[in-house]
Amino acid sequence: MQSHRIAVMASGKGSNLQVILQAMAEGRCPVEVGLVIADKPRAGALDIARQAGVPQVRFLDPKGHADRTAFDMACADLIERTNCQWIVLAGYMRILSSAFVQRFAGRIINIHPSLLPSFAGAHAVEDALAYGVKVSGCTVHLVDEVLDGGPILAQAVVPVHDDDTRDSLHARIQQQEHRLYPETLARIVEHGFSVEGRTVHWRT
Repeated sequence: MQSHRIAVMASGKGSNLQVILQAMAEGRCPVEVGLVIADKPRAGALDIARQAGVPQVRFLDPKGHADRTAFDMACADLIERTNCQWIVLAGYMRILSSAFVQRFAGRIINIHPSLLPSFAGAHAVEDALAYGVKVSGCTVHLVDEVLDGGPILAQAVVPVHDDDTRDSLHARIQQQEHRLYPETLARIVEHGFSVEGRTVHWRT
């Protein structure tokens, strides 16, 4: 079994953090959230983490650091001091520096609201609708130095309806995110995986 202590990095309301904590409480996701870091002082994820009793809950201000790399290294030092093996991005809206990604290579997990490699970037749902796709979904992937470009751990598909708006499609994608993210984290710590080229091979 892999180490099960994770650090969660978030910028927003924290819905994915909430479902991970709920899955933990229900015994469906055998991880321990040891640290939550937010880069926004009013991020809802901070309140969710405090209410859940996460041991370390920290707002780190990017403006208090010389540049992106310096901020990321402050986050990295905190992650290592709290003995977290995995870094889980949950609505974290900053692009990680190369130094951070290299320091935790193969241990940073993200979820993205499209079926990668299609529609990377911050406007994935809108871009999918504009392109006219008939299915969309979400992707759990490893983070590397290419935006939304790391090896794929898991995906889930949702239909796109003719009358979908950005909000209606995003809500349906989030339903799958909230199922898939805890399931994938559980699989990581219970079984583990290896990566060959771009292909993830799950251990059984």
